[in-house]
Order: sequence, then structure tokens, then C-alpha cells
Amino acid sequence: MNLDKINCKKIFQKAYEKRYTWNEDFNGYKGKCSFLIDNHRHEGEFVLGKNFKPDIEKINDDKIVKLIGSQLFEVCIHRVKREFESLHSENNFNLLKSSDMGIEMKVSGKNDGDKYRVKDEFINMVYRKIHGNIIEIFVDEFLETEIGFLSKKYTSQQIDPNTLKPNSYKLEYEDQFINIGNNIWILNSRTIKNSNKNQEEEIQKFVFEDISLLS
Repeated sequence: MNLDKINCKKIFQKAYEKRYTWNEDFNGYKGKCSFLIDNHRHEGEFVLGKNFKPDIEKINDDKIVKLIGSQLFEVCIHRVKREFESLHSENNFNLLKSSDMGIEMKVSGKNDGDKYRVKDEFINMVYRKIHGNIIEIFVDEFLETEIGFLSKKYTSQQIDPNTLKPNSYKLEYEDQFINIGNNIWILNSRTIKNSNKNQEEEIQKFVFEDISLLS
């Protein structure tokens, strides 16, 4: 590969536009939700409207409600379709290296310091500054739908922007999606694993089922 001829912005744009997103007329959905941890199960119902603010009912524990709501919100913000130019017109994408893992690039401009890696038109690494922390994500598996890809198995960790050292546990995610018709893919379950300070494995599982669309 001739590294001088690599156009990182075009490579990233092509991968960005291949992500699975919902149509603009998507009004949200509702269903039942469950949260499982330490052999305890919490069950309730949820509504995720067009404003993408989750409403969790029939669960009294505010901490559990917040955990379930944060997963629903995190999923939906990645499904909203935003034009590439509206987000990245003020960014340049500069080649860092090319390897078997993909083409790694660093952003300069508006989002200076962010990094991405693209392989076979899939974004398999994200390194972004969000709300004062750097979030580093590595994707191991994708789900390919007919209209875009979804990250299926990946890790996420927070990095201190000053020391550039991890300041959180590394979380291992495994997502399962279901097609509820017309290529509308919804998160069915999410399992999150991490090793605590005693090197003991902790597992959280979120389940979303009996899903129906809002009109």
C-alpha cells in the first residue's frame, strides 16, 4: 500500500456512512426491561420516545433505573443519523500508521487529538475526548445488517487526559440485536464484564424484550 496516497478522511467517511442508523421518521420504541447482577433480577418496563429520553417504570431502585436508562440512551445516540459533513467539516484526518489491524488516523482541527482506526470499511477503534475524559474503544466483532454495521463485541475504557493512563476498569461488552421488521434493529441484550480490584469478574446484563414501535 502506498501510504502517500491514503486519503484518511475519505476512508473514515466511507466507514462512518456504513454504520447502521435509524431513519429520521423513527419515533422510538417501548418494551420490558431486565437488569441482572449477582443473581438478582430487576424487571420493569420502558419507553424510549423520539426525544430519546428513556422512561423506566415499575423499578423503584433509582440506581438501577439510571443504569438501564443510560444503556438505552447510549444505544440510541449512536443510531441517530447525522451527516458526515455536519460533524467533521472542520476536521482533518492524518495518517498515523497502517497495519494488519487497519489504518490508524489522528484528527486535527475541531476535534483535535481524537483517533480512529478503520479496517475493511469498519471503524474498529475509537479514541475520543468526551466530557473531560478520553474514551478508548476497540471493536472485535460486528453485526452486518443489510443497511449498515453494528458493533457487537468490544471493550471500553476511560483514559485520564492529563496522564494518558487508564482511570477506570476495562469493560467488555457483548451486544445482541433483533430485527423487529423492515430492517429496524433494536438492542435485545447487553452483557458487561469487568475484573474488579480483587481480580474477580463482575457481570451485568441488560435485557430488552417484548418490543414494539411507537407511532
